[in-house]
Amino acid sequence: MKFESLLNLPTTVRRALLIVGDLLIVLIAVWASFALRLSEWWPEIMPDVVWLFPLAVVILIPTFAAVGLYRPILRYADESLLYTIVLGASAGVLLMMAVWVLLGDGLWLRSFWPLCWLVLVALIGGSRLLLRRWLRRRFRLSTPRTPVIIYGAGEAGAQLVNALRYSTEFTPAVFVDDNPRLWGSVVLGLKVRAPSKLPRLIAHHEAKLILLALPAVSHRRRRDILEGLAGLPARVMALPSLAELTSGARRIDEFREIDVADILGRDSVQPNETLLRARVSDKAVMVTGAGGSIGAELCRQILTLRPRRLVLFERSEYALYAIEQELRAMLANMTQVGAPPMGAEGVELLPLLGSVGHRRRLQAAMERFQIETVYHAAAYKHVPIVERNPIEGVQNNVFGTWRAAEAAIAAGVETFVLVSTDKAVRPTNVMGATKRLAELILQGLADEEVATRLCMVRFGNVLDSSGSVVPLFREQIRRGGPVTVTHPDMERYFMTIPEAAQLVIQASALAQGGDVFLLDMGEPVRICDLARRMIQVSGLTVREEANPDGDLEIQFTGLRSGEKLREELLIGADDAPTAHPMIRRARERFLPWPVVRDGLERLNAASRDFDYLAVRALLGELVAEYRPENGIEDWLWRASGSREPAEPSISRVPWRSPLAGSAKSPRF
Repeated sequence: MKFESLLNLPTTVRRALLIVGDLLIVLIAVWASFALRLSEWWPEIMPDVVWLFPLAVVILIPTFAAVGLYRPILRYADESLLYTIVLGASAGVLLMMAVWVLLGDGLWLRSFWPLCWLVLVALIGGSRLLLRRWLRRRFRLSTPRTPVIIYGAGEAGAQLVNALRYSTEFTPAVFVDDNPRLWGSVVLGLKVRAPSKLPRLIAHHEAKLILLALPAVSHRRRRDILEGLAGLPARVMALPSLAELTSGARRIDEFREIDVADILGRDSVQPNETLLRARVSDKAVMVTGAGGSIGAELCRQILTLRPRRLVLFERSEYALYAIEQELRAMLANMTQVGAPPMGAEGVELLPLLGSVGHRRRLQAAMERFQIETVYHAAAYKHVPIVERNPIEGVQNNVFGTWRAAEAAIAAGVETFVLVSTDKAVRPTNVMGATKRLAELILQGLADEEVATRLCMVRFGNVLDSSGSVVPLFREQIRRGGPVTVTHPDMERYFMTIPEAAQLVIQASALAQGGDVFLLDMGEPVRICDLARRMIQVSGLTVREEANPDGDLEIQFTGLRSGEKLREELLIGADDAPTAHPMIRRARERFLPWPVVRDGLERLNAASRDFDYLAVRALLGELVAEYRPENGIEDWLWRASGSREPAEPSISRVPWRSPLAGSAKSPRF
């Protein structure tokens, strides 16, 4: 009979075969108990007690069935099977003793009974273990599986081995661990080896995958391990994080790609619960741009802090639908697991379609739902696209922020937080200039001593956000390359989306009015190094001059319009610490509100006339640090409909420097 046919036998047939086997084991156990007790192969007493053989079968087989010995699928049986065998043997032998006594023969040959129990447990337990091992071995041989090396011989690694033994895709080959005391030992039948032996282990076992079974290790330690694995001819994947495992969000055998956070080795600081809850818990909160990368994560974080009401404001219908569905699922889960004080079932979730360019819509929503805190995350942020669509960038990033802030002031909102960017510091592109102008708007309005606390939070790139290099590199690696990097020396700051959202929420609690908060982004990362590491943890090598036979090539495409090699977070040289170690308060100059408002009116007029060069000139006047890239005027003139470039003219927009003739000096 083929192995596959054996596995496909009906359940009743498989159970019948086990019962027949146990029947033989029971008969052997009775004989062996007498033989061991009397030290004879066939004791003289056997003819007098031959009736004990059918009695044992009649009692023990039904007892085994009653305790569930025939219910488990043997190939998947665990240590609970031994407990069932011990329970069945104990109950069965006790019943046999009771029948023996009732028949009036007394408990002569008392040592027979414990011998019978021991032989039963040994024979039934041993036969089950051997059969399980044979079934698993045949299953592995009949189903080709990929050998994997497990890095980490701790509790998570042991659980992973048990899970993989039932997998149809992978088979555990060997453990690797940093702890020298474990080297040479055996865990669940697998040897534990030193990391230095990985190249030989990969070749010997033909392993194509290394699984990191280290869910609780720090990012910094994980980064060090990944650097040690770089260059090995095996792909690296990881177990879910400890938080995902404990929450039940993922199973231990649901592997994930190596996070870029693991590669960068950045350890986040535990959030300050007081700061987290100050502007959110039991309050009415609105998030603009709720369907974007940062906006959506803000909504998730805010929801866990249990606001009284959460209003999602988004112009994209699908993005609004997607985030609403996700948040409602979160609400349902929070309710099922038992709501803490101010329970999740009391959170009112309101999705609103609308543009931040519509002030009346914003103000009506803020007044109707009595909004107390606004997180303004709605913005265009993709540098090359905004560079080629400057008027739309100005309308959304500049005037959208102005109208949202004025709507918040008119509606009596307590706190208004602008999510800004490091590209606003000495910008070389339209997107950065528009975000810096948005900051100037809030600083100018705050200087007018409005009741609403207006502040902004400035930080760098967030990992895996829409439009970031991380998903682009991942897709290019999946397609087989090449991986494109703009410049060998390009550097960027990086932070995870959850960490950025948490820090934005905490910074809002520190706001006094007109604050510019900077998030500690750690050390800048070379984009070329990031691409190289992502290729290596995928089990591939970089094709370059030193390695012409590598798998993937890194191509340098040149800086795009408006891009800088390095970003900054601080315009001046003056910043101060706050109550949070990763949040600093910048002291930067700004323009008086009348000057900003006058410039905005002129900028609006130029935008309505689709005068691209005037828009750019006005951005340069309002944002003194703006240094646009040269050579883009030809493209702008073509986009505006002109057949050939001409001298830039902004005569339709009467202009003067915002500082000229101002009664007030620039503010610091």
